Amino acid sequence: MKKILLVFVFLTHIALEASPVKTFLVFGGKTGWIGQKLVKLLNKKEYVAIPAESRLENREQIIREIEQIKPDCIINAAGVTGTPNVDWCEDHKQDTLRNNIIGALTLADICFQHNIHMINLGTGCIYAYNKTHPMYSGIGYSETDAPNFTGSFYSKTKLMLDTLLQNYPNVLNLRLRMPISDDLHPRNFITKITRYKKVINIPNSMSILPDLLPLIPIMAERKLTGNYNFVNPGAISHNEILDLYKHYVDPTFTYQNFTVEEQNTILKAQRSNNQLDVSKLLKEFPGIPSIKTSMTNLMKKIKK
Repeated sequence: MKKILLVFVFLTHIALEASPVKTFLVFGGKTGWIGQKLVKLLNKKEYVAIPAESRLENREQIIREIEQIKPDCIINAAGVTGTPNVDWCEDHKQDTLRNNIIGALTLADICFQHNIHMINLGTGCIYAYNKTHPMYSGIGYSETDAPNFTGSFYSKTKLMLDTLLQNYPNVLNLRLRMPISDDLHPRNFITKITRYKKVINIPNSMSILPDLLPLIPIMAERKLTGNYNFVNPGAISHNEILDLYKHYVDPTFTYQNFTVEEQNTILKAQRSNNQLDVSKLLKEFPGIPSIKTSMTNLMKKIKK
């Protein structure tokens, strides 16, 4: 039985390698912030990108849509992060489980059975600074490091999904963190922290979407699988971001700091703070700009 399974996985890998990518089915492509960006980007690059109509919790509906559209690659940009933030997940655990674990696993399983490459937009908010990965050290968590942050229910579900998806050889799991763009959307990390009364001042790995999203169709073409830390090289603090915002965008802007301990008193769940290692990603795409360089350029675009 084990030999049969290994042969099936090997043949699946060969089939994935052989098939060209023309059509994408994007879950979260209708209403999701990043999903909508992906649909627009893919269509601009002359792929066929179709926002999914089916719901992640409806297996039969997904199968019917896949059999109708026959996509070469499926992107999962759906999921629950909570409104206005991940504290929502603490009071809506069943909804969070249904979307972040059950739905995503259902999609991965269907893709596996239909021999379709799947790209899942996951999170890197499953780590926290510790003695072996101290703050300001530049030592980031690699894809092989065991997750160590369970301070929020949101992160717990994403940690479980991250682990379980590794059992599907057709899945590429991209770990984003604090996604940033120049559109000042409410989900944009810059928009979020400019609206906070107080912010912590801790360096973090972050994902500059204009740098990273264009890599997704290339990763689909290459049929990459497994976990990839999907952030810009380096780390940047909240204060550094807000100072750039003040310098380039709004000279009248002011902000105040408080400690993590003070922050935790007003939140239902703790927040992940970490730096991720991007050596694996840079082997595929060596030209990704550092977070500080890219953030400066992004603020200049926002100013315009």
